[in-house]
Amino acid sequence: PTEPMKNTLPSLLALTVLALGSLAKAEEVFEITITADKTQFLYDVKEFSVKAGQKVKITLINPADSVSRQPHNLLVVNPGTKDVVGMAANAGMADPTFLTEKQAVPDSEDVLFSSKLIQAGEEDVMEFTAPEAPGDYPYLCTYPGHWAIMNGVMTVTE
Repeated sequence: PTEPMKNTLPSLLALTVLALGSLAKAEEVFEITITADKTQFLYDVKEFSVKAGQKVKITLINPADSVSRQPHNLLVVNPGTKDVVGMAANAGMADPTFLTEKQAVPDSEDVLFSSKLIQAGEEDVMEFTAPEAPGDYPYLCTYPGHWAIMNGVMTVTE
Protein backbone atom coordinates (compact mmCIF):
# COMPACT_ATOMS: atom_id res chain seq x y z
CA PRO A 1 0.00 0.00 0.00
CA THR A 2 2.90 2.45 0.51
CA GLU A 3 4.41 1.81 -2.93
CA PRO A 4 2.02 4.15 -4.87
CA MET A 5 2.73 6.90 -2.34
CA LYS A 6 6.42 6.81 -3.23
CA ASN A 7 5.59 7.74 -6.83
CA THR A 8 2.85 10.22 -5.95
CA LEU A 9 4.78 12.31 -3.46
CA PRO A 10 7.57 13.39 -5.84
CA SER A 11 4.94 14.20 -8.48
CA LEU A 12 2.98 16.33 -6.01
CA LEU A 13 6.16 18.11 -4.96
CA ALA A 14 7.09 18.79 -8.59
CA LEU A 15 3.62 20.19 -9.32
CA THR A 16 3.76 22.37 -6.20
CA VAL A 17 7.15 23.79 -7.21
CA LEU A 18 5.86 24.50 -10.74
CA ALA A 19 2.74 26.19 -9.41
CA LEU A 20 4.71 28.34 -6.99
CA GLY A 21 7.15 29.29 -9.75
CA SER A 22 4.28 30.42 -11.98
CA LEU A 23 2.72 32.35 -9.12
CA ALA A 24 6.01 34.12 -8.39
CA LYS A 25 6.32 35.19 -12.05
CA ALA A 26 2.76 36.53 -12.07
CA GLU A 27 3.53 38.53 -8.93
CA GLU A 28 6.56 40.27 -10.49
CA VAL A 29 5.62 43.90 -10.99
CA PHE A 30 6.62 45.54 -14.26
CA GLU A 31 7.53 49.16 -13.45
CA ILE A 32 8.07 51.91 -15.99
CA THR A 33 8.27 55.70 -15.95
CA ILE A 34 6.79 57.58 -18.90
CA THR A 35 7.57 61.28 -19.21
CA ALA A 36 5.76 63.84 -21.36
CA ASP A 37 8.21 65.55 -23.71
CA LYS A 38 9.13 69.10 -22.66
CA THR A 39 8.70 70.62 -26.13
CA GLN A 40 6.18 68.46 -28.02
CA PHE A 41 3.06 66.43 -27.28
CA LEU A 42 4.89 63.10 -27.11
CA TYR A 43 5.69 60.43 -24.52
CA ASP A 44 9.36 59.47 -24.16
CA VAL A 45 8.39 55.77 -24.25
CA LYS A 46 6.68 54.64 -27.45
CA GLU A 47 6.30 50.96 -26.55
CA PHE A 48 6.85 48.37 -23.85
CA SER A 49 5.90 44.75 -23.24
CA VAL A 50 4.33 42.98 -20.27
CA LYS A 51 3.12 39.45 -19.64
CA ALA A 52 -0.60 38.61 -19.62
CA GLY A 53 -1.94 38.98 -16.07
CA GLN A 54 1.23 40.71 -14.83
CA LYS A 55 1.00 43.56 -12.34
CA VAL A 56 1.97 46.87 -13.98
CA LYS A 57 3.02 50.16 -12.36
CA ILE A 58 3.32 53.21 -14.61
CA THR A 59 4.60 56.52 -13.27
CA LEU A 60 3.52 59.36 -15.55
CA ILE A 61 5.58 62.55 -15.26
CA ASN A 62 4.71 65.96 -16.70
CA PRO A 63 7.95 67.99 -16.36
CA ALA A 64 7.80 71.31 -14.51
CA ASP A 65 9.87 72.99 -17.22
CA SER A 66 7.55 71.90 -20.01
CA VAL A 67 7.40 74.60 -22.68
CA SER A 68 3.69 74.05 -23.37
CA ARG A 69 2.62 73.90 -19.70
CA GLN A 70 -0.20 71.63 -20.96
CA PRO A 71 -1.83 68.98 -18.75
CA HIS A 72 -1.46 65.32 -19.75
CA ASN A 73 -2.87 61.94 -18.79
CA LEU A 74 -2.35 58.36 -19.92
CA LEU A 75 -5.07 55.89 -20.84
CA VAL A 76 -4.61 52.25 -21.84
CA VAL A 77 -7.32 51.17 -24.28
CA ASN A 78 -8.47 48.04 -26.08
CA PRO A 79 -6.53 46.96 -29.19
CA GLY A 80 -7.55 48.86 -32.31
CA THR A 81 -9.51 51.58 -30.46
CA LYS A 82 -6.97 54.44 -30.17
CA ASP A 83 -8.67 56.59 -32.81
CA VAL A 84 -12.18 55.93 -31.49
CA VAL A 85 -11.19 56.87 -27.93
CA GLY A 86 -9.18 59.85 -29.19
CA MET A 87 -12.16 61.20 -31.14
CA ALA A 88 -14.35 60.69 -28.06
CA ALA A 89 -11.81 62.78 -26.11
CA ASN A 90 -12.05 65.59 -28.67
CA ALA A 91 -15.86 65.44 -28.41
CA GLY A 92 -15.55 65.54 -24.61
CA MET A 93 -14.87 69.26 -24.75
CA ALA A 94 -18.61 69.79 -25.14
CA ASP A 95 -18.94 68.56 -21.53
CA PRO A 96 -18.00 71.27 -18.99
CA THR A 97 -16.85 68.57 -16.52
CA PHE A 98 -14.58 66.77 -19.02
CA LEU A 99 -11.31 68.38 -17.91
CA THR A 100 -12.20 68.65 -14.22
CA GLU A 101 -14.34 65.84 -12.81
CA LYS A 102 -13.70 63.40 -15.66
CA GLN A 103 -9.94 64.12 -15.82
CA ALA A 104 -10.19 64.17 -19.68
CA VAL A 105 -11.19 60.49 -19.70
CA PRO A 106 -13.94 59.91 -22.28
CA ASP A 107 -16.95 57.73 -21.50
CA SER A 108 -15.95 54.60 -23.40
CA GLU A 109 -16.00 50.88 -22.68
CA ASP A 110 -12.68 50.71 -24.54
CA VAL A 111 -10.83 52.59 -21.76
CA LEU A 112 -9.20 49.93 -19.59
CA PHE A 113 -6.98 51.99 -17.26
CA SER A 114 -6.39 55.71 -16.79
CA SER A 115 -4.25 58.16 -14.84
CA LYS A 116 -5.33 61.51 -13.49
CA LEU A 117 -4.93 64.61 -15.66
CA ILE A 118 -1.68 66.08 -14.36
CA GLN A 119 -0.37 69.61 -14.67
CA ALA A 120 3.24 70.58 -15.45
CA GLY A 121 5.41 69.64 -12.48
CA GLU A 122 3.12 66.80 -11.36
CA GLU A 123 3.18 63.03 -11.61
CA ASP A 124 0.68 60.22 -11.15
CA VAL A 125 1.11 56.50 -10.56
CA MET A 126 -1.17 53.94 -12.19
CA GLU A 127 -1.24 50.36 -10.94
CA PHE A 128 -3.21 47.64 -12.69
CA THR A 129 -3.10 44.03 -13.82
CA ALA A 130 -2.34 43.57 -17.51
CA PRO A 131 -5.14 42.04 -19.58
CA GLU A 132 -5.12 38.25 -19.98
CA ALA A 133 -5.57 38.47 -23.76
CA PRO A 134 -2.29 38.96 -25.65
CA GLY A 135 -2.24 41.89 -28.08
CA ASP A 136 -1.19 45.47 -28.72
CA TYR A 137 -2.93 47.81 -26.28
CA PRO A 138 -2.54 51.47 -27.25
CA TYR A 139 -1.93 54.13 -24.63
CA LEU A 140 -2.64 57.80 -25.27
CA CYS A 141 -3.09 61.24 -23.77
CA THR A 142 -6.74 62.22 -24.04
CA TYR A 143 -6.33 65.91 -23.31
CA PRO A 144 -8.18 67.13 -26.42
CA GLY A 145 -6.00 67.20 -29.52
CA HIS A 146 -3.00 65.42 -27.97
CA TRP A 147 -3.89 61.78 -28.71
CA ALA A 148 -3.06 61.81 -32.44
CA ILE A 149 0.69 62.03 -31.76
CA MET A 150 0.95 61.50 -28.00
CA ASN A 151 0.52 57.74 -27.89
CA GLY A 152 2.31 54.42 -27.69
CA VAL A 153 1.71 50.69 -27.39
CA MET A 154 1.75 48.27 -24.45
CA THR A 155 2.23 44.80 -25.93
CA VAL A 156 0.80 42.00 -23.82
CA THR A 157 2.50 38.63 -24.39
CA GLU A 158 1.62 35.17 -23.11
